[in-house]
Amino acid sequence: MNNELSILSLITNASVLVQLVMLLLLGISLASWTTIFRKGFQIHRSRADTERFETDFWRDRDLNTLYQLVHDGRRESGSLARIFESGMGEFIKTREQKPGDVQAMLDGARRSMRAAYQREMDQLERGLAFLASAGSVSPYIGLFGTVWGIMNAFRGLANVQQATLAAVAPGIAEALVATAIGLFAAIPAVVAYNRFAHDIDRLSTRFDTFVDEFLNILQRQAR
Repeated sequence: MNNELSILSLITNASVLVQLVMLLLLGISLASWTTIFRKGFQIHRSRADTERFETDFWRDRDLNTLYQLVHDGRRESGSLARIFESGMGEFIKTREQKPGDVQAMLDGARRSMRAAYQREMDQLERGLAFLASAGSVSPYIGLFGTVWGIMNAFRGLANVQQATLAAVAPGIAEALVATAIGLFAAIPAVVAYNRFAHDIDRLSTRFDTFVDEFLNILQRQAR
């Protein structure tokens, strides 16, 4: 009885459909963990790059010099650095084309930074939809395998003259393994999604604040 109820035996003795469900859930879990590690590293690097660039930006340094360093690739780039490069580049270009038109300079810089901001946010948010889907769908996939396995277990009782717990327990246990694997795939995905969404939201706030502050600086320079 103990051998029959071991995890390996429950998986190998499960019906083909339940095994396919388990295999699908294991694949989702593997993809989720891959996404979690990649996204965690990406967010950590983006946060470090943002802090480093903010330190350089607010240090007493000429913005044109900082722009050249970023534009020429002589310093490590990041999301905020690319937003700055986009806005400063457009500001310089508009100032050369329309000298004295302060509003045109600011509008061009604002549009350019907003476009760069959106590109950076798209990159940061890539993969979150998969984690959300994995976290919400995996338990239901596991539940489907469980229901199917329990159905087979009770159908098998039709050929047994005397139904006992020992007769039905292995089949029900096999079915419940699918639910356990579904939860194993869902829980890390949900936790990681909530954490990453919070971190990305904080980065988004920092980017927005920087854009507004940088536009104020450009406005003073243009005048």
